Amino acid sequence: MAAVTTSPAPYVDVVLPCLNEAGALPWVLARIPDGWRPLVVDNGSTDGSADLARALGATVVTEPRRGFGAACHAGLTAATADIVCFCDCDASLDPALLAPFVHEIRAGTADLVLGRRRPQGRGAWPAHARAGNLALARMLRRRTGLRLHDLGPLRAARRERLLALGLTDRRSGYPLQMVVRAADAGWRITEHDVPYLPRTGDSKVTGTWRGTWHAVRDMRRVLAEDPARPAPREAAHGGNSR
Repeated sequence: MAAVTTSPAPYVDVVLPCLNEAGALPWVLARIPDGWRPLVVDNGSTDGSADLARALGATVVTEPRRGFGAACHAGLTAATADIVCFCDCDASLDPALLAPFVHEIRAGTADLVLGRRRPQGRGAWPAHARAGNLALARMLRRRTGLRLHDLGPLRAARRERLLALGLTDRRSGYPLQMVVRAADAGWRITEHDVPYLPRTGDSKVTGTWRGTWHAVRDMRRVLAEDPARPAPREAAHGGNSR
């Protein structure tokens, strides 16, 4: 169970799943909007990412279970702000772009806001990763009826509503499961273009055909979920924040 902080809740919490991102952390954390709290979820880094994040003023959440979904959910359960955002920690996306997403949530015009990645320059989005994302987006549109084009990691929603979705995937299917269950629950979901930059370092998920295949496999499993099936419950397990 994540440690409970006694300090006032931040305006917005930004969950940053992190596995060996020391090269990108300074850039990412410098772009967190004022008054927001970065939650760097260390997922087994060996390059000093956790210590660097603390030195740069971030709250570090430790999640020993490997997996993108495990890291994201540990950050969500450690969050205390009303609104929680998610952003990759590899400098491919600018967390400052989340400000209008948060405004939309606070204004009550959307329940979940997603960033549609628009690659900037060669190498920003490998062809195999883009092809996998395109295929999954098409399946998502058929499954939900939503006019969405990307399963990108830049997103914002209210914390309590996210927790109520009962998300269970702890691998690459986590961001897709969030959208699918939100759609099944009748959420208003919007999508906005965001610049997608070449990442710093090697991709942990879609940097290779093999990694992309595993991600697609995880997400296809999510798409096969029965929308009428109650969300399964799992034993409470959160990361340790400090």
